Amino acid sequence: MPMNSTRLADFMPYRMAITSNAVSGLIAGEYRSEFGLKIPEWRIMAVLGDAGSLTQRDLVQATLMDKVAVNRACKVLEERGFVHRSPNEHDGRSHHLELTTSGRDLHGKIWPQAVETYEKIFSAITPRELEKLRAILDKLLKAARAIEGDDK
Repeated sequence: MPMNSTRLADFMPYRMAITSNAVSGLIAGEYRSEFGLKIPEWRIMAVLGDAGSLTQRDLVQATLMDKVAVNRACKVLEERGFVHRSPNEHDGRSHHLELTTSGRDLHGKIWPQAVETYEKIFSAITPRELEKLRAILDKLLKAARAIEGDDK
């Protein structure tokens, strides 16, 4: 689908990034001020809270953040006692990361707030629109991953 305009505001990846940043920013504002977490740190906690123990490589893939951002966020979370690092028995060069008891407690406090803000924002669209949006985002992510795979 060719772009008919050269205006940045019409460039869909830009609009998606701006929207994503606005939504993330609203949700992050609450946990940043109340719990002192930045977006990358919460993203790592959210993934670990959902998936359980993962390696940093797994976290890079799950969050699509770069290695440096994941490493930095994991270090901060570990220093604050929210994440525990243990040796990976299958690969001696990597470690598994998982939420500690205090990490799970914090996740349990933040998650309901994040869901509440999400529900406020997404109440602007109908359930049917939300379903379509999910399907479209899934297709776009799959296409991006397929192209990325072609380059390797």
